[in-house]
Amino acid sequence: MTVTVPARTSGTAAPARDPLLDNAKFLAIVLVVSGHLVEDLRDVPAAHALYFYVYLFHMPLFIVISGYLSRNFTFSAGKARKLISGLAVPYVIFEVAYSLPRYFLYGKLEISLLDPYYLTWFLMSLFLWRLSTPVWQQLRHPLVVAVGLSLLSGTSALPDELSMNRTFGLLPFYVLGLMLTPGHLELLRGRVAAITGGAVLAAALAGAFAVHRLVPTEWIRWRHSNHQIGVDDLTGTLIRLAMLAAGFLLVLAFLALTPDRRTWFSGLGAATMYAYLLHGFAVKVTERFHDALVNPLGVAAMVLLGAVLAAVLCTSPVRRAFRWAVEPDVSWAFTTLRRPSRRPGHRPGRRRAELQRPYARFPGDGAEHGEARNPG
Repeated sequence: MTVTVPARTSGTAAPARDPLLDNAKFLAIVLVVSGHLVEDLRDVPAAHALYFYVYLFHMPLFIVISGYLSRNFTFSAGKARKLISGLAVPYVIFEVAYSLPRYFLYGKLEISLLDPYYLTWFLMSLFLWRLSTPVWQQLRHPLVVAVGLSLLSGTSALPDELSMNRTFGLLPFYVLGLMLTPGHLELLRGRVAAITGGAVLAAALAGAFAVHRLVPTEWIRWRHSNHQIGVDDLTGTLIRLAMLAAGFLLVLAFLALTPDRRTWFSGLGAATMYAYLLHGFAVKVTERFHDALVNPLGVAAMVLLGAVLAAVLCTSPVRRAFRWAVEPDVSWAFTTLRRPSRRPGHRPGRRRAELQRPYARFPGDGAEHGEARNPG
C-alpha cells in the first residue's frame, strides 16, 4: 500500500498515483472477497467454476502489482522500517487475531508466527519477496530463474513454515512485477488492448466452466507438492508451467480491461490491504450459515456481498478505525535517523545515488505511483 507524500529533495509533490493500478487493486480485492465467500459453497457447480476461474489470477494480480510497486526497495533505513511497520507488525497482529476465534469457539489456541494461518500467508510471502528484491534486480534473466525455482519447489514437500510452497510457487508473479515498467503498462492501455483482454478473460471463463471438475483445486492454491496432489514430478511440472502461463496471460488481460482513468473506486484501491486483512472475519461468520446458502441464489448473494463488503472495508471510516492494526505507527520502536552534515561542496544524495546505481536499469522505481524516491 502506497501513500502520496511530499518529495523532500525537490520541494514539489510526488507524482500522482496511477489510476490503472488503483482500479486494478480494487477490482482484484472484490474478486478475493467474493471468492472467499463462495469457497464454502462449491457444492454448487457454478460456484465451483467461478472459484476455479477467480483463483487462476486474482492473487497473481495482486502479487504482480506488489512487485511493480516494490521496484525501488532497498535496504535503506527508511525502507526497512516501512517493511517492518507495513508487513511484519500487521502480520503478527492478524496472526493472533485470526487465531482467537478458534479459541472462543473450540477452545483451541494455536499461534505460530512461522506458520501463517488463513489470510496472513500473503503478508509473510510479500515480506520475503520484498527482501529479495535487490537480488532479482541484479540477475540477467530473473524471470527465468524465478520460474525455475517455482517449478522445482513442486518436486519437494516444503515445510509449512514461512509459507514456503506459496512463497516459491508464486514467486514468478512478483518478479514479473519487478520487471514491468510504465512503458509496459502503456501497451495495455487503449481500445484494442481492452477488447483483446476482454476476449481472453471471457474465453478463460468458458474454459473454467468446462474443466473445473477435472482439475484438482489444489493446483490453484499453490500449497502442496506434486506428489501431495497425486501426480509425478514430470506431470506436475508441466501442470505448474501451464498454471503460471495462464496466470501471466490473465493478469495482463485483466490489466488491459481495467479502466486507466479516475473512477469512483480509484480512491478505494489505495486501501485494499484493509479489505484483505479484515474480510476474513466476515467470511468466518457466513460459514455458520452454510446450509442455507448452498444454492444458486445463495451463491449470487455471496458474490454481491463480496463486492459491497470489499468497498466498505476500503472506506475512510474503516481505515480510521483499524489503522492501528493495518498501518500501525511503530516509530517509537526505532532510533532517530540522523541527517548527514552538509560540508562545503557536499552534494546531498550523491552517495546514495552511487549505491543504488546497479538498480538503475529499472526506471521509474515506483515513484510514478505516488511514492517519493527518497528513503522512507
